Amino acid sequence: MVKVVNLPQEKKLSTNKSARAISLDTLIKVLKNGSYSNISLNNSLKHSDLSIADQNLATRIVYGTIQCRLFLEYQLTGLLKTKITEKYLKPLLLMSLYQIIFLDKVPNRAVLDEANKLAKQFGKHHSSGYRVVNGILRAFIRRGVILPDEKDTVKYLSIKESVPKWLVKYLIDNWGMQKAKSVLSSINEPAKNSVRISSLADKNQVFDQLTKEGYQPKWSNLSLNDAVLSHGGISESDLFEQGKLTIQDEAASLVVEAFDFDKNQAEHVLDACSAPGGKTVQIAENITGDVTALDIHEKKLRLVKENARRMHVSDKVTTKACDARKAQEMFNAGEFTKILVDAPCSGLGLLRRKPEIRYTKSLQDLKGLQKIQLGILDSVSTLLKVEGELVYSTCSISMEENEEVVKQFLRTHPDFELKPFLLSKLESKTGMLKIMPDQDGNDGFFIAKFRLRG
Repeated sequence: MVKVVNLPQEKKLSTNKSARAISLDTLIKVLKNGSYSNISLNNSLKHSDLSIADQNLATRIVYGTIQCRLFLEYQLTGLLKTKITEKYLKPLLLMSLYQIIFLDKVPNRAVLDEANKLAKQFGKHHSSGYRVVNGILRAFIRRGVILPDEKDTVKYLSIKESVPKWLVKYLIDNWGMQKAKSVLSSINEPAKNSVRISSLADKNQVFDQLTKEGYQPKWSNLSLNDAVLSHGGISESDLFEQGKLTIQDEAASLVVEAFDFDKNQAEHVLDACSAPGGKTVQIAENITGDVTALDIHEKKLRLVKENARRMHVSDKVTTKACDARKAQEMFNAGEFTKILVDAPCSGLGLLRRKPEIRYTKSLQDLKGLQKIQLGILDSVSTLLKVEGELVYSTCSISMEENEEVVKQFLRTHPDFELKPFLLSKLESKTGMLKIMPDQDGNDGFFIAKFRLRG
């Protein structure tokens, strides 16, 4: 079951929309309208006058409710006696249950009182929704948490960890019961606040400044230039604005480390799927030469340009709007010494950070994405110079998007071979590396390195 950091008793609610009103408004947009939680919540918080404590409360409620959705819906079993017609009611019930179960320092009476107010605020004129909410929540408090019979392992784990049954079965089938349980438990832990210190900055000096500013940094166990912070808010700091660090998960920063850059020659590198530009910037920091960043969406390339500017590598970065599957129409054969394909994927390695993914993806999606991934590799592979390196990565742990893509690519491109690689703190003797989400609380990631034989 999801583990939640206890919050202190919240302060008096803002005179603007309260923390819980913003939470409910966001959850309606996400659960009923299919909006992205991070975009909806960030937009609401930006236009609110909430204190930092209340912003943290709203964030915890929104992400916690989405993360635990299946578990919370199961708690309504036997309690929901009437059909819900008003769209605010179910999100309100779920977020209220989340607070009762997981926020130990928020008294039940406070949750009930706020739920009552929100039902009257969001309900239609003369709505009796507040009576429904009040009755169900009080009935739950009397009854307590329920779970399915443990004998039905897949259903039990699905509800307990709030993950669809297909994904529970997929994990068990591919990694066994013990590993599946470990992964499922880990994805409900809070995500780390990780930063990558720029290769152009003095990393020890930056680390010391982070310490002085109260971020309590710890060096990463995965990557030499990454640090894990005790809390968020780093994007508002001078260090971030000055381009001395960027927000990047430890596992994600390993991708660029897989290349063997030669600073004695001008590298010409292609980042085939670049937005928002974290890896593009990392490449630029470590080469003598230039990097061409592609993305299918022109507007997303603005993020790449902004990241390159902030991190002081704009002079090395060129952007082009292009579907990577058609890259061979834009560039010459053998034009690039290195190519990165950080492919579009299911994001199954990011379930901790992006909880909606678990409810929106299916096994069929994995197979559909595999076709796109192979299409990109097929196109850009023609652009690599002989003896050049091609690194393929995804933020997914699925076999279909990773090992099977590698196998199929090698079968249709016999002039390529896997190449072992050495990272700052890890090594791959096979040319492939998979980071699972239960490995030190990192995002799940996959990296494969190919060489074009002469």
